[in-house]
Amino acid sequence: MGWGKMFFTVVITFSAALITYNILISANASFKQEFPGPSSAKTLFSQDPIIKMPLERSNNNNKKKRLFHTAVTSSDSVYNTWQCRIMYYWFKKFKDEPNSEMGGFTRILHSGKSDKFMDEIPTFVAQPLPSGMDQGYIVLNRPWAFVQWLQQAQIEEDYILMSEPDHVIVKPIPNLSKDGLGAAFPFFYIEPKKYESVLRKFFPQQNRPITDIDPIGNSPVIVSKEALKKIAPTWMNVSLAMKKDPEADKAFGWVLEMYAYAVASALHNVGNVLHKEFMIQKSNFPCIVERFQPPWDTEIGKAFIIHYTYGCDYDLKGKMTYGKIGEWRFDKRSYDNTWPPKNLSLPPPGVPESVVTLVKMVNEATANIPNWGS
Repeated sequence: MGWGKMFFTVVITFSAALITYNILISANASFKQEFPGPSSAKTLFSQDPIIKMPLERSNNNNKKKRLFHTAVTSSDSVYNTWQCRIMYYWFKKFKDEPNSEMGGFTRILHSGKSDKFMDEIPTFVAQPLPSGMDQGYIVLNRPWAFVQWLQQAQIEEDYILMSEPDHVIVKPIPNLSKDGLGAAFPFFYIEPKKYESVLRKFFPQQNRPITDIDPIGNSPVIVSKEALKKIAPTWMNVSLAMKKDPEADKAFGWVLEMYAYAVASALHNVGNVLHKEFMIQKSNFPCIVERFQPPWDTEIGKAFIIHYTYGCDYDLKGKMTYGKIGEWRFDKRSYDNTWPPKNLSLPPPGVPESVVTLVKMVNEATANIPNWGS
């Protein structure tokens, strides 16, 4: 038994080292080589990270449902941790409800070390990028974490839902993907046509029209496990290349990694069914309240997820205070280094249902999660 454990440890350590080496090589390679085509195994750089995927394990019990595994990447910060605990609480509440095709759950912790919530939340510990490689953009650890998880973990389900810590599930989620297509939320600020000249560095003309890049990020997305195994290394490499490219870095800013996923998905010919009702987003900022955000996004409706992106600020009459702190507010960034208290005050009368629901759900979770605040 001792020799078996030692051999397994050596294999895993060597694999991690090999992938890290390939990241370092690819991050410094030219992006002017061949891109993957419809039937080509060629990769974005000289090669994508070398990955030996785990063997599939049959599960005859899952034939009636197309179960998906929910995966959430997270740092070990207080900010990400309290959000993950709330997210997992509501995942468990809806997992076994009618119409759910929710399978297992994994928090992919990219701090490189375990934490005290491993027994509460199913967790895979991934290594962060080598020091300095993220250039202060910590989100670059997300695709690298997925690469490691897909390589090393035994994942029973045939589909993956990529989600985020600040997602609150509000009803059972079915598998929205179909006919070989992924299912994704369309973001109005992901505009491939507008940035075609920049994106052509990573998605050359021979790779089809720029409109083949869907206006999506990596979350929320439901995609087949086999497709994601192909997309993830490319997503990682495109993210690193975009961050290294001054023009792309300036154009895409904080959504750079989202553009990288959209490009990687298109490069591997994985299209997506766009579901506007996949989630709603809570925001107060006039510059981004188009289409599916407050104040027009006042009801939960058919949405499956609330994404509490920005602060919700209102006066005591229930009127939104655009761009300024309200007399009543809920903003996740108020708790970047501390735990939100239990029993947050509810919004005043007149505040939209979606905001009230969010606060009530946060309160229920914090009231029932053991040892909240520690």
